[in-house]
Amino acid sequence: MVRKWAGRAVLFYILFVAVMYWYIFYGADTSIPQALRGTAADPATFLNARELKLSEEYSGLRNFLFFVSTPYEWLMYFFVLLFGFSKAFEKSALGTSKRKVIQTGIYLFWLSVVSYLALFPISFIGYRMSKSYHISTQSFSSWMKDEVIDFWVNFGMMFIIVSVLYWLMKKSVKKWWLYAWLLSIPFSLFLMFLQPVLIDPLYNEFYPLKNKELETEILALAAQAEIPAEHVYEVNMAEKTNALNAYVTGIGSNSRIVLWDTILNKLEEDEILFIMAHEMAHYVEKHIYIGIAGYLGMTLVGLWLTSKIMNYFIRRWGHMLKIHSVDSISSLPLFLLITGVLLFASSPLSNYVSRYQETRADRYAIELTGDKESAITTFQELTRAGLSQVNPPLLVKWLRYSHPTMLERISTVENDDTKDY
Repeated sequence: MVRKWAGRAVLFYILFVAVMYWYIFYGADTSIPQALRGTAADPATFLNARELKLSEEYSGLRNFLFFVSTPYEWLMYFFVLLFGFSKAFEKSALGTSKRKVIQTGIYLFWLSVVSYLALFPISFIGYRMSKSYHISTQSFSSWMKDEVIDFWVNFGMMFIIVSVLYWLMKKSVKKWWLYAWLLSIPFSLFLMFLQPVLIDPLYNEFYPLKNKELETEILALAAQAEIPAEHVYEVNMAEKTNALNAYVTGIGSNSRIVLWDTILNKLEEDEILFIMAHEMAHYVEKHIYIGIAGYLGMTLVGLWLTSKIMNYFIRRWGHMLKIHSVDSISSLPLFLLITGVLLFASSPLSNYVSRYQETRADRYAIELTGDKESAITTFQELTRAGLSQVNPPLLVKWLRYSHPTMLERISTVENDDTKDY
């Protein structure tokens, strides 16, 4: 029976990967619509032939790697259950200590090590691919340092979450999902408050913007938008990547607007001000708090569905998966498998909401700066620096894109005479 289910799982995975390979490299239409050819949204007008070729290659490979790695992780969790590894980890933990918290830590450590080793080849392929296309500038030792930090940060977070989660399962088999959701609210807010000052600095160095003249311009823009900002932060990313990025992070007094130094190195001042205005829009329109509310709503539904699916799977296939009850720590891979699938299934909705907010932010930035030209050249430079596909396959857009495509962003700005900015 185990071989039968393992064979079916592998066959399904191979078929899925084959279908996605055909779709990404042969089936999907990524050409520029006839009506937009020759416009600012057409990559042929701002990328040379080599850049066009590389952007299509790199985007295709990156998208394919995403569709390879996502079900691969689910397959890994399934095999950890099917071949008894999870049960063996539980026995090891139970035989080492009688204290529940230590048992949880030991089990989670073994599961984390196996997961990391199983997923490492895909992570390494992604790293090597970005290096070969000159997106990443990071040395292997620096990349491995980030990987080690990732491992221990994730382990620490998971230890807290799993310890509380399985304690709740033992206390209430039927309503653990509700109590877990209630506790997730203050925990999520606390993490968002701490992330800019505790977690992010583990990976990179953050400091107030060095260019004081530019900072004055940005703060003047913030004052115009009625944002009580005192500092804009930059982060040293040039030693790791050639890509460009800026973002808003944190909540309350720890909220920050952050610029990668690659933006400062590659963009003109007007383009930087447009990006800053875009990020300010997220603050003005309360997108962070709307995002938190949406995340908590989806978490509630997700935990409820997970509890129902876990109970069903354990009743029907618990013997085969070596799980005797929901509150057994050996059921954790099943929990992670189900939540992973649910997150993937919900990504078109969450990405749609995010794209809508990003469109709003673009419009606000143009209204605040009154500079359409800088908006267009910024989007073009973002495309060039990241070798982004201007018009990605539709399925890729639904499942991967939290921002509108560059085709949409540039054409919207270029045709904004019909828009109410």
